[in-house]
Amino acid sequence: MENKLSADEMKAALEQMGMLAKEASRKLAVATTDEKNGWLSAMADAIDSQAEQLMAANALDMEAGTAAGLSSAMLDRLKLDPKRIRGISDGLRHVATLPDPVGTTLEKFTRPNGLEIEKVSVPIGVIAIIYESRPNVTVDATGLCLKAGNAVILRGGSEAIHSNLALAKCIAEAGEKKGMPHGTIQMIPWTGHDAVSLMLKMNQYIDLVIPRGGERLIRAVVEQATMPVIKHYKGVCHIFVDERCDFDRACDIIENAKCQRPGVCNALETLLIHEKVLEQFAPMIAKRLEDVEFHADESFRKYVPAALPATEEDWYCEYLALKLAVRVVKGLDEAIDHINKYGSGHSDSILTEIPEHAETFLNKVDSSTVYANASTRFTDGGEFGFGAEIGISTDKLHARGPMGLKELTSYKYKVRGSGQIRS
Repeated sequence: MENKLSADEMKAALEQMGMLAKEASRKLAVATTDEKNGWLSAMADAIDSQAEQLMAANALDMEAGTAAGLSSAMLDRLKLDPKRIRGISDGLRHVATLPDPVGTTLEKFTRPNGLEIEKVSVPIGVIAIIYESRPNVTVDATGLCLKAGNAVILRGGSEAIHSNLALAKCIAEAGEKKGMPHGTIQMIPWTGHDAVSLMLKMNQYIDLVIPRGGERLIRAVVEQATMPVIKHYKGVCHIFVDERCDFDRACDIIENAKCQRPGVCNALETLLIHEKVLEQFAPMIAKRLEDVEFHADESFRKYVPAALPATEEDWYCEYLALKLAVRVVKGLDEAIDHINKYGSGHSDSILTEIPEHAETFLNKVDSSTVYANASTRFTDGGEFGFGAEIGISTDKLHARGPMGLKELTSYKYKVRGSGQIRS
C-alpha cells in the first residue's frame, strides 16, 4: 500500500514495531514447546476457516498483477487457491510436530575450579524477513521462526501486499487469542523502499535479517543493513564429470540437476568435463539435453558445434533457465579450482567411480553443500530431513546451506558456581 506518512512518522511507527517485537521476543524465549505448538495449530485452523477471505485478498493482488503485466510465472507464484491455502495450513501443523530446537544442551563440562559450564541453544530474538512474490512465505517463515522462539517483522513484495497483510493478520490474531505475546508477528504495511531502508537501521531491535529473493534484493539489503544478514546471492552450481564414471548415470543426474526445475537456486548452471572422456561423453549429454542451450568452450564445441561460444561472464552466470555453461578441464584439480573461483558457494557435485577423487572433491570444494554421485537438486531443507527451511545460506556465519529450525537459534553459556572468584 502506498506510503502516506512522513519520514519521521514512518520511522516512529517502525520503531514502535521494533519495540513490540523485542518485548515479545523476551517472552517467546521462555515459552514452552506446548505453548508454541498450540499457537501454530491455532494459526493453521484460522487459515483454513478464513480461506475465502484470504482468496478474496489475493484476488486483488492477482488483478493488479495482471494489469501491471506480470509474467505468467510470477502470477502463478502469487496465486492462492484452496489447495495452496490448505498446503500453507498443513505446513504450520507439520512445523508443530518438529522437535523444539530451543533449550537443547549442546555441551556441558566442569572446569578444574568447579565451575559448571553448560552451552544451551536459545532463540536469536527478532528476525526481519524481506521477501518477494510468494505470499506463502508470510506463513511458512513465521511458523519456523516462532517454533524457534523468535519474533518476526515481515516485509513482503508490493505485488502481494493484500495477500500478505491478510495472512499476517489472520495468524497473528489466532496466535494472540491463544496467549501468544502481542508483537510476535508484524507485517510492514507500506510498499515503498523507504520503510525497508529505515528498518535496516534498527539494529537495536532487530537481531537478524533474512532476505529471500533475487540477487539485486539481497545486495541492496546487505549494503544498508546495520545488523547481521544471512544471504545467498545466487546459485552457480557445478557438476564435474570425472575421467571414470558411469556415463548413463551421469546423464541421468545432469538432466535432473538442469532440467527438473531450471529456475531454482540448486539447479545446475555449469558442467565441467574431464578431457579424457570428452569425445565419448559430449555427444551423449548433448543428445540427452536437446532442449538446453549450451554455452561452451572450444573443446566441447568441436563435438557439439551447435553450442554457443562461452564468454568469461558465462562461468559466473546463474541462468535460471534451460541454458548450461560447459567447460573441459584437464583433471580433478582444475575442476576444483574452477568451482572455487567461479562458484557461488551453493552446491557442487562430482560424478566419479574413483573413491579418492570423490573424497578430494568433497574436502577441497568450498561450498555449503558438496556431493559425490548425486544431483545438486537435493540441497533443500525438506530433502535433508529438516522438515522445512527458511532458506539456503551461502554464508559461513552462523548458518550454511539449508536452514532449518536449528539454524534459527543461537546459544548461550549457563555457568553455575559455588563462590568461585578469579585469581
